[in-house]
Formats: sequence, structure tokens, C-alpha cells
Amino acid sequence: MTEDAQGQGVVGLINAIDSRLKQVHTQSLDLSFNELLDMYKNKELDISPDYQRLFQWSEGARSRFIESLLLEMPVPPIYVIEKKDGCYLLIDGLQRISSYLHLRGELEAEHLDPPVHRGEKLILADCDIVEELNGRTFDDLGTALQIRLKRVFVRVEVVRKGSDPRFEYHMFKRLNTGGMLLTPQQLRNCTVRLLDPKFNDLIISLSKEAVYCNCTGNLTQEQRLGAYDQELVLRFFALKNYRDKFKHDVADFLTEYMEAVSATDISFNYGKEREIFLKTFSILDRTLGDLAFGRANIGRDRLTRGFSCYHFEAFTIGLQGCLDRINLDDVDLMEQLKKKFEEIKYDEKFIDMTTGGGKNSRGALRDRIEFVEKGLETVV
Repeated sequence: MTEDAQGQGVVGLINAIDSRLKQVHTQSLDLSFNELLDMYKNKELDISPDYQRLFQWSEGARSRFIESLLLEMPVPPIYVIEKKDGCYLLIDGLQRISSYLHLRGELEAEHLDPPVHRGEKLILADCDIVEELNGRTFDDLGTALQIRLKRVFVRVEVVRKGSDPRFEYHMFKRLNTGGMLLTPQQLRNCTVRLLDPKFNDLIISLSKEAVYCNCTGNLTQEQRLGAYDQELVLRFFALKNYRDKFKHDVADFLTEYMEAVSATDISFNYGKEREIFLKTFSILDRTLGDLAFGRANIGRDRLTRGFSCYHFEAFTIGLQGCLDRINLDDVDLMEQLKKKFEEIKYDEKFIDMTTGGGKNSRGALRDRIEFVEKGLETVV
């Protein structure tokens, strides 16, 4: 590359960066934790329910954070997005703010073990610098230390309203990617909804439908807390509508599809897609129920009550080719489908396609879906 060409390339790069900067408006504020508490109580600081469930700090970690505030240790910045109504949406700083809310008795976190309810104040524990704090609550600290905590300031970085929503999205994603507490779907729920919450809301809504819950009843509590039940809803739509884009990495594939729908880069008929989803799982619920995604046991004489993602993909997507020809009220047809589903699950070829490692490739996915499709051709 010539020197002139290289110079022009650098100028173009600078212009590209400057054009993006024009889409971003930021502001830095210094707010006390007491001000943040008041904003939260007055609904001026929004910690969305899906995001709040990611609060996982132990009581010891919460306590040591409070200890660090009392010792005037530096506090990393908190990041928020200014919404159209002027309220702030928290995008980074959940563990710190939630710890302070617990200290003051304003935290609601039923997902924790043990759960925390509003009105319950953090009992400090495992403080390792000022051990005298252990066993105390905010009420036991005395006026001077209470005031000190209330007046601790933290830098709040604000992405102002009017900024490009895609910048807001990428900012949250980069701040939180790598956080070991977030599952891929938890991260999608918090980030992709910044582009547009409509698709994310549909996924969450469908994950609560009775027919779906019946079919996925064998998911573990840990999987549900990690939003795996919601990820499976996303997986259904992604494989149904976007499978030609799948290569190998499922997590990236699902994120790419959710981003594309939320940013309206691809079309998505919400009413129609909801109907298809509910009919698919109504069929599976009426035929196999909570055995819909279970494997055949070793003796091949019954189905297990476990959950196989390979079975989930094969049966939900394999049904799509004949979905329009299935009448849910046809009792005889439902019985025939049940027998066919069981026959497929007991088939040695299908068992081989859905057990063991190395089954996440594009070809393996195609094979197990087509196996179900061809099996259903004899019934519908």
C-alpha cells in the first residue's frame, strides 16, 4: 500500500469513528448511594426483573462491599441509560446497587437461597477487615456510620436519551460479556431487548405457556434459573426460520437471530409465529407430555423423564412440515402420532443420531430433523 493510500485509509477510519461518535451522547454524574436508593424507590432507576434475577452475590460478598464503602475504598462506575421519560435503566452495577438495597431493606430477590424480601435488612457477615461489623445491620451502625454510608458517592456514567439504540445495546453487551454469572440467554434478555423488547417479551411469555411447560417439565431448577427454558423458545424460532444460517456455534447463532428479529433486520410475524409455537407444543403435550423430549431407556421398553435438546430440536422442527395437516381435536390422529413419536425414539438409527458427542454440527442437526419428518409422512 502506498503512503498516500495508507493516509487516505487512516482518514477514512477517523471519519468512520467520528460519525459513530455523533450518535452517542453521554454524561458523567457523581451520585450518593442514598440518592440512588431514593431513585429506585421512586421508580426513577429501573432494574428490570429479568436483570434483577442476575443478582447472585453471596451475603459475604454483599457485606464486604458495604465494609469497603465504610473504609472509603474506590467504587467502580455504574452505567445507566436515560430513557425517554428521563428515568434511568441500569446496565452495569447490579451487584453493588443490590447489595446496598439489601442493606437498607429495599431488596426483593426471591431467586436467592435463602430468598430476600423487602423489609429484610442485610446482616453483615464475613467482613474480614473490620470484623466488628459482623452480625450487625444498618440499624446497628449508629448515626455517624449510617450517614457515612448514605453519603458515599459513586460515578454514574449516563448514556443520554437520543443516543443510537444499537450503541446502548453494544455497550451493555460489552460491559457484561464475560460475567461468569450470566448464562447466554440471561445476557440476551438484558442486552437484545435494548434494541426492541418485543421479541424478548414474546419469548418470555411463551416460556410460561402451559403446553410448553408440560413438555419441558423435566428441566432442572438450575436450568430454569439460568433462563434455559427461554433459550429453548428462542432455539425453536431460530431453527424454524433461520436454520440456513447455522454453522456450528449455537450460542452465536441464537444471539445473531435474536438480534436480527429485534432490530427488524428480518421479518417476524408475531401473531402467526405464536400460533405455530402453541400448536406445535399442544401436539407434543397431547401425545407425549413430559416425555416429549425424553430418550428411550437402555432396555428400549420405556421413555425416560430426562430432557434431550437433540430430541427437542428434532421433534419441534420435524413437525413443521405437516403442522397444517394436523387437527388437534382428532383423537385417533393424536394416538397415531403418539405411537409414531415413540417408534422414532426407539429406533436405533435415531438413538445413534441423538446420543454421544459431536452432534451439534449442521449435518447432524439436519439428519435428526429429517428423520422425524420422514417418519411422520406415514401418519399425516
